[in-house]
Amino acid sequence: MWYWWVLGVVCGLIILNFPYQHWKRNIWFFRDPKRISPDLPDLLVSPCDGRVIYVKQIENGEVFSEKLGTKIDITEISKTPDAPKQGLLIGIYMSPFDVHFNYAPSMGTVTNIVHTQAKINLPMVDLWEYIQFAWLQRAVNLLGHKYHLVNERNTIFIEGPCKYALVEIADKVVNKIDCFIKKDDSLTQGQKLSFIKRGSQVDVILWGTNYQVMTKVGDHVTGAVTPLVRIEK
Repeated sequence: MWYWWVLGVVCGLIILNFPYQHWKRNIWFFRDPKRISPDLPDLLVSPCDGRVIYVKQIENGEVFSEKLGTKIDITEISKTPDAPKQGLLIGIYMSPFDVHFNYAPSMGTVTNIVHTQAKINLPMVDLWEYIQFAWLQRAVNLLGHKYHLVNERNTIFIEGPCKYALVEIADKVVNKIDCFIKKDDSLTQGQKLSFIKRGSQVDVILWGTNYQVMTKVGDHVTGAVTPLVRIEK
């Protein structure tokens, strides 16, 4: 009967999907490509692969969220009282298709690492937002989504050519944030800092206003390579 043929094809596709899923989840996802940074002290490169979802000015320690129609205190994102009154906030969304190692944007010294546990991790994106990121290659402004303020995160403070912090935010399906560094470590530009499993986000918080922004919303950036800002003297 014809339906036996259909059933056989379906079963065959399911069986063939197993090695693909194993490869995608356990080999492709953990790939570690060689990265060569520009090694220029006046450039801060991207800490991760992903798509830029917002570039915001920090005024009086706050950024404006169009989604909420109100301002968000930077300390709600970093989960520490150490936050700039004036500066920049750059958000980068990492899809499951991106490399998930994180890198040092510049040379410098790790001055603090603050891990904030969450009672529950909420999903970062819904199905339509995921399709836009993963398949349509579009940016979605996620600033103000509930996960942005409640999910588990690791905040790394670095003093180098300028002061900045990296806020690594876990998604619902993230298993673990593996951090390779500790307080007082000296870093080189492009050095691997951590690995975030599954989907996630990294926010870059910069102190001060003496920056030339070299990226824009919608850009896909490469960790340790793509310049985010130039520090102006």
